[in-house]
Amino acid sequence: MRASRIGWIMFVVMFLGLSAVLSAAEAIEVRDDAGLRAALREAGPGAVIRLAPGRYQSGVFVANLQGTAQRPIVIEGADPERPPLFEGGTTAWQLSDCAHLVLRNLATRGQRANGINIDDGGSFDTPSHHLLLEKIHVADVGPAGNFDGIKLSGVVDFTLRDCTIEGWGGQAVDMVGCHRGVIDGCTFRGKAGFSQDAGPQTKGGSSQIAIRRCLFLDGGSRAVNIGGSTGLTYFRPRGALYEARDITVEGCIFVGSQAPLAFVGVDGAVVRYNTIYRPDKWVLRILQETTEPGFAPCRHGCFERNLVVFRRADVAIPVNIGPHTAAETFVFVDNLWYCEDRPQSSRPALPAAETGGVYGVDPQLMTLDEGRLRPRSPQAASFGAAAWPGAGRP
Repeated sequence: MRASRIGWIMFVVMFLGLSAVLSAAEAIEVRDDAGLRAALREAGPGAVIRLAPGRYQSGVFVANLQGTAQRPIVIEGADPERPPLFEGGTTAWQLSDCAHLVLRNLATRGQRANGINIDDGGSFDTPSHHLLLEKIHVADVGPAGNFDGIKLSGVVDFTLRDCTIEGWGGQAVDMVGCHRGVIDGCTFRGKAGFSQDAGPQTKGGSSQIAIRRCLFLDGGSRAVNIGGSTGLTYFRPRGALYEARDITVEGCIFVGSQAPLAFVGVDGAVVRYNTIYRPDKWVLRILQETTEPGFAPCRHGCFERNLVVFRRADVAIPVNIGPHTAAETFVFVDNLWYCEDRPQSSRPALPAAETGGVYGVDPQLMTLDEGRLRPRSPQAASFGAAAWPGAGRP
């Protein structure tokens, strides 16, 4: 029995060693454009494509890149400190009908249309799914017009983690008909000379998307556009009567932007534990841009435990309410509002009565690094991004 057990252990060890060798054999080192395109043509489940530092040609198009849950396809820069750069052109990367795919440690710059475009190939019933974009750096897209840093159309079960997008035309991350997604720990930085209509945008029937732990530095006219305006033929699922639902924005820091948050044609969204500092015109907007028959009015938003610092010189009306909305269905709970230039005018006019609001208490914000803010006042310790229960999450 003992000899049999030892034999079994040796077999397992040999099998694991062989598996490691096979996995290593699937890793392809790429140093130029021709090598990259050849590797992509051959990539199957478990493939790892590693790109050496350097400049690569934009316009990479791949369809049906399909890994599996156990053996995803990984495309990554070999050196995280020197990511391969895809510069210029119309779109750096376009991926259609992909599944179980990881993009990591890549950079794009100077595209006219989109930095990275991922879609379902127009086959609405077969979305791209189970995608991870990690440590992607997208810069200088557009510079003006509806041109996006990252464009996602018909994508489900996805994560964007620790990505940086700076300087774009339309949206930093445009999600059309996307579901079950997370944007986590990303930085959105506006740049002079770029139109930057919005940061992340969830529209076209999008649902179950969380935007958390992100930093927005002048992150667009609407730093987060929860909803939007979409032609009905682009909705996924077809027939959805809302731009977005079940959207969560939490643990984020907003510095500047015309309006840090906009609820637009939303049927249920939660904004909680965020720090909002010196918006340019409004703290938040409640709007309705799609008015087709039967379409839900913007409704059922929740604004909770946020820390808001503004100036009346900039923000005469903290909450902008447009026509055709159901703003009265919004809930405001336990937010701290502080007006720097007129503390006695800190309490905002809201479309519904607030429960547990705190007004006129200076949170004494201090800057930790690159615009990340933390209150020093003990009275503000339970509000904003620093108080988010998931703040210590990796």
